[in-house]
Amino acid sequence: MFRIRKYFVLFGIFCLQTIYSQNSVETQLAWADKLFASNQYFDAITEYKRVLFFDNRNELKAKIYFKIAKCYKAGAHLDEAINFFASVGKNATNDSTIFSAKLEIIRCNILRKTTERALQLCNELEKDGRFASNKNEINYWRGWTYMFADDWESASKIFGESPADKELKLLCNQVIDAKVSVTFATVISYILPGSGQIYSGKILSGLMSLAWNLAAGYFTVNAFIANRAFDGIVIGELVWLRFYRGNIENAKNFAVEKNFEVSNKALKFLQNEYRGLKP
Repeated sequence: MFRIRKYFVLFGIFCLQTIYSQNSVETQLAWADKLFASNQYFDAITEYKRVLFFDNRNELKAKIYFKIAKCYKAGAHLDEAINFFASVGKNATNDSTIFSAKLEIIRCNILRKTTERALQLCNELEKDGRFASNKNEINYWRGWTYMFADDWESASKIFGESPADKELKLLCNQVIDAKVSVTFATVISYILPGSGQIYSGKILSGLMSLAWNLAAGYFTVNAFIANRAFDGIVIGELVWLRFYRGNIENAKNFAVEKNFEVSNKALKFLQNEYRGLKP
């Protein structure tokens, strides 16, 4: 009889410890969630890891890994975030959570501009039969990948496949229209010095380049006409050729700079004014 009572007492103590331990885990999780909600991300990471250590049932792993990954992402520690989002996929019990974690990995790759990896993950998701109904969502982030890679033409095509992404397609088309051709700017500068700069929006620089080339050309030709061959060679080699080459290089650089400004303006709009989902 005594032995039976002893077992009952031990069983009761074990039950009380289990209940207390689980209540403690729930309290710890609530505190970690509070830190997360108040943007104290690195403190939240510490508390979430404590919950993982004390949760004997391992029922909260996927959820906590997801929160830890979000904390790292918010702190711009994208490599760590990707590692924890990958852990979510390994511990999740449903396809919805797995899909969300994979999308988050894509979004991290967009932010760190690992374009090839982001596109590869989009393709893998699209080929996975479990997520066949999520094609528009996958395409949405594929389009963002192209925008961050400065491939606005490809992004426009992707966003054009969904009416819901009309605003982003319009933005891509505006960027495409505002950009200039670096090749064209360079070629026309060979033909008419200064024209490449003017085409790229640098009108004053283009006019000055044209004027310097005309002046250098005039003095070079005039020197040869006056039988001052040495002066003509010196002026042509040291002055005219220098201005001519500089005009071509400037045209190319101004075109690249112009396109960079156009892309940056669009990305700033997306960051500060666009109200849809962002990476």
